[in-house]
Amino acid sequence: MKFAYRFSNLLGTVYRCGNLNFTCDGNSLISPVGNRVTIFDLKNNKSNTLPLATRYNVKCVGLSPDGRLAIIVDEGGDALLVSLVCRSVLHHFHFKGSVHSVSFSPDGRKFVVTKGNIAQMYHAPGRKREFNAFILDKTYFGPYDETTCIDWTDDARCFAVGSKDMSTWVFGAERWDNLIYYALGGHKDAIVACFFESSSLDLYTLSQDGALCVWQCDTPPEGLRLKAPTGWRAEVLQGAEVEEEGDEDGEEETTVRGKAAPAAEEQQGKVKYSRLAKYFFNKEGDFNKLTAAAYHKTTHLLVTGFASGVFHLHELPEFNLIHSLSVSDQRIASVAINGSGDWVAFGCSGLGQLLVWEWQSESYVLKQQGHFNSMVALAYSPDGQYLATGGDDGKVKVWNTLSGFCFITFTEHSSGVTGVTFTATGYVIVTSSMDGTVRAFDLHRYRNFRTFTSPRPTQFSCVAVDCSGEVVSAGAQDSFEVFIWSMQTGRLLDVLSGHEGPISGLCFNPVKSVLASASWDRTVRLWDMADSWRTTETLGLTSDVVAHVKPDAQLLPSYWALAVTFRPDGAELAVATLNSQITFWDPENAVQTGSIEGRHDLKTGRKELDKITAKHSAKGKAFTTVCYSADGQSVLAGGMSKFVCIYHVKEQILRKKFEISCNLSLDAMEEFLNRRKMTEFGNLALIDQDAGVEDGVAVPLPGVKKGDMSSRHFKPEIRVTSLRFSPTGRCWAATTTEGLLVYSLDTQMLFDPFELDTGVTPVRIRAALRQQDYTRAILMAFRLNERKLLQEALESVPWDEVEVVSSSLPELYVEKVLEFLASSFEVSCHLEFYLIWTQKLLLAHGQKLKARSAALPRGRLWSRPSAGLWRGRCCRPFSSFRRVSSGTWTTSPGSVTGTGITSSTPWRCPSSVA
Repeated sequence: MKFAYRFSNLLGTVYRCGNLNFTCDGNSLISPVGNRVTIFDLKNNKSNTLPLATRYNVKCVGLSPDGRLAIIVDEGGDALLVSLVCRSVLHHFHFKGSVHSVSFSPDGRKFVVTKGNIAQMYHAPGRKREFNAFILDKTYFGPYDETTCIDWTDDARCFAVGSKDMSTWVFGAERWDNLIYYALGGHKDAIVACFFESSSLDLYTLSQDGALCVWQCDTPPEGLRLKAPTGWRAEVLQGAEVEEEGDEDGEEETTVRGKAAPAAEEQQGKVKYSRLAKYFFNKEGDFNKLTAAAYHKTTHLLVTGFASGVFHLHELPEFNLIHSLSVSDQRIASVAINGSGDWVAFGCSGLGQLLVWEWQSESYVLKQQGHFNSMVALAYSPDGQYLATGGDDGKVKVWNTLSGFCFITFTEHSSGVTGVTFTATGYVIVTSSMDGTVRAFDLHRYRNFRTFTSPRPTQFSCVAVDCSGEVVSAGAQDSFEVFIWSMQTGRLLDVLSGHEGPISGLCFNPVKSVLASASWDRTVRLWDMADSWRTTETLGLTSDVVAHVKPDAQLLPSYWALAVTFRPDGAELAVATLNSQITFWDPENAVQTGSIEGRHDLKTGRKELDKITAKHSAKGKAFTTVCYSADGQSVLAGGMSKFVCIYHVKEQILRKKFEISCNLSLDAMEEFLNRRKMTEFGNLALIDQDAGVEDGVAVPLPGVKKGDMSSRHFKPEIRVTSLRFSPTGRCWAATTTEGLLVYSLDTQMLFDPFELDTGVTPVRIRAALRQQDYTRAILMAFRLNERKLLQEALESVPWDEVEVVSSSLPELYVEKVLEFLASSFEVSCHLEFYLIWTQKLLLAHGQKLKARSAALPRGRLWSRPSAGLWRGRCCRPFSSFRRVSSGTWTTSPGSVTGTGITSSTPWRCPSSVA
């Protein structure tokens, strides 16, 4: 079994902090999630996380006008230049300071970043080949406090910068004679946003206290005059032609220093601004401060978000209120409008909410929210199509693994959820909670149809359901008992006693009617359901050394059982204990068959406030979750660490270790102490320097009644709370502090060159297509591995020549062609043509593929994501499909059958066949 698992997607969290951006077509939304970036395709109802990560949480994202490049900047000032086409990092850069915002010019030639109290303009990368993609052009001084926002004019001649010192500065992007800088005041609080009017230098400024100022410029953009060159530049330009634009990149950095109150002589003949009007938003107290704003220049639509979760839509410049609505009870951190002005996106960092609202129809296009607190439980559906998660916030969410969206949230629990599991049918979710209830949810009607309780109030720490789905069991944390209920009647069948410590894990044998329960009393008990729940075996989790402890000694915490799981065939049992060991048992004979020491593989980090090294702190860490792979040959383990380990059970060796996060914004990430934070007065981590800054609330002082006294910043500790392998064996998921991470073998086809040389170019590929040399064109397209070229090459082949081209393809490329066809079935309109390709390839190379089928991706089960459509992958060739009746497709006896396929065309076939 190969372990080439790669990060596939991030679920469970849709927004953390930073600014939102719509793509150029307005159909996708780019959202920063922790130290990653997720793209939500609103048209096709899919989400995808870019396979990259920053060192700290993402602070701001700048998108180029053509939508091909993005600059992602984290809280530490590190920037990534990312190609959204090939989804890869092109360049790394460090801005040497915390960056608040970044914005490309409308023509895509330059971009501006606000850092501290300055603004820096760089030449935008991508115009030509260059060693350094970030070349500083000018540095603009003027504000006395931190700069907060940027906006460009439509012609990229000027840009405006807002600051926390209540001023707004207008700078010229070129050497204008009549506009070098201009300072605007008129506000009594920090500037949140500033916007230029379309094709004008007129400006709107908004401050945190809910004030809007309208500024009029006496000069149109065409009235800006270039400053005449002086000195040696004038002498050079007199006898030379106009130099190319790229030659100016070699000039040294230019600095522009603005003055808040320039002299009268300096203002003569310069651009002047005058305030036309000043408007105020409805204030509802000191906490309803304006926190985010966006402006659509074409429709003159202004969207403002407030700290109370309310947003307003106004039409400018008349300031007419169009709509007002409350979308959350938390602060709106970011607002964005798509290119057409129809959709408005809101991000609320307090609860991790992401909403896209269509203001004309007053309806939601997207409404997603992650778990407010950390996720602690995870379960795959039997077909691998859905993921259920439970969190400390008491919510149970079900996620679609294909789209990445949460489609149902159950809120019946009043306390944290501790366990989640699916029944064998996949239509029922059973959860346990600290509120003393075990609930069963129906995925057909989306309701809680069973609630199981105990005779005495107790807190349930885990839950398990047998393979028939008729018996539900839950372990108690305080009474040390295991409760058994009937799914059909909801009655309590039995209470299993015998443990002397809290129940930490439950698991049913997939084959036999045996229940395994793990406890902190150093034992794992096996209960036989067929024999009146009699204890058949008691597995003692002690070694030879521990066996010599005195009888009256206390229970050693090192051998507390934390997790238990059966192998898929039920012939082996794995138990994780507090001493970082995983022991394997034969449940039939109650004999230990092996053990794995994982203390050195955890490699826990050092917390900011720890006074001991990470090596010594690892003694208190252990694997808290364990699961088998689909084939039962390997075991997946994780715990209070940033690593997830895959061990080979038989060889008892580490096969691979995954680092789930490199985010230094989380605690316990660094291995060594950062001595730069140590002073003679103590650790700087004890000082809450930024408390309340982002919320617009000052740090509360004694006796002051304003602000939230309980609001404090903290760094969550990195940990893995639950691990599950998909039943298909193609992917596995982990609930972590970062969210729900999915690692998969089915990676999306990106720009991953294969045997590439200088002779493989798009021009030569199209030339081969014109010469009707289709085989060579397809081979070169797959070597270049660009999706559009692949599609163009395959679709250029006439249908009657597909068989000849298929048989002439090398065996190495057949698998790549089949992977591309499988990924194209759901989106392509040429379904029959692609099915012909699939049929001819399988007929020509089927025997060779079958001989090495163990190394090829296996098919997934059929699913029905929407009415009238079956979707999935089958291992059979399309030639085995035959039409039984209208709307019914079947294969040979014993294979899968799809019914109920309704369409205006009677020959509607499954949307994905591989």
